[in-house]
Amino acid sequence: MIGAIRRAVACGAILLAAAPLCAQPAEWLGSFTWDAPGVAEFGGFSGLVLLPDRAGFVAVTDKGWLAEGRLIRDGEQVVAVSDTTLRPLLGRTNAPLTPFMSDAEGLARAADGTLYVSFEGYNRVAALRPGETRTRWIDRHPDFDDLQTNSGLEAVATDPAGRLITLPERSGAWERPFPVFRHDGRAWSQPYTLRRDARFLPVGADTGPDGRLYLLERHFTGFAFASRVRSFAFTDAGLADERLVLETPPGRHDNLEAISVWRDDAGRIRLTMLSDDNFHFLQRTEFVDYAVPAATAALR
Repeated sequence: MIGAIRRAVACGAILLAAAPLCAQPAEWLGSFTWDAPGVAEFGGFSGLVLLPDRAGFVAVTDKGWLAEGRLIRDGEQVVAVSDTTLRPLLGRTNAPLTPFMSDAEGLARAADGTLYVSFEGYNRVAALRPGETRTRWIDRHPDFDDLQTNSGLEAVATDPAGRLITLPERSGAWERPFPVFRHDGRAWSQPYTLRRDARFLPVGADTGPDGRLYLLERHFTGFAFASRVRSFAFTDAGLADERLVLETPPGRHDNLEAISVWRDDAGRIRLTMLSDDNFHFLQRTEFVDYAVPAATAALR
């Protein structure tokens, strides 16, 4: 019975009866509230990467800090965070980024350990060499200048070929698809778009071990946050085979903005997400884990 309730909540069946069909919803495995009393820089987490051992993690904040630590699990649930460090992201002169330049929103990791951070404010993607926090800009696409204020490059990931992809939080119009930009190692292009559902906006992305793109989206009702995850197949014709993986009712979790996708020892796709508390005392920073069944509902 408990498992059935968890699955129903994961698909929003309790509070979102009109939500898109989710035939085999993801199962909620647990949530853990992470706190660091007295540490002024703690909070605002918007990007997350789990390291290959699935215990170590790296996260970025929207005030330009890089956090590292380890997740302690009891079975499938996170029960503690240990070995946490916080370091400021640095600019070209090795000084901490200015407020306008420091709004880090997305995080991805390449096979060689290089980290990629997407920023809004001054929209760009920067690289961090392993062990470093100095940001090295990647040349910008001309369209980055036209993205809406405070709704820039929210998500970054690498595709199955190792190329960078990024997309903004807003598309500029309710009916307009989200543009997806790709960097092939030489230049940016915009080969894809993603269907926009007016309620939900992209806030994080990762390519899973199954080669699919997982897009974390959120909707703020004015009182609480609802979250959704869609997944897509990379094809020569674009991002296809849209599937609804997860949809939660408002208030089930806090403001989930970061996602890392991995496969557990049982062979299940796992979604580990992290919330942005906006440095507000009424919100919380939480790690949230879901397990995805082998098949999910196709939307398109």
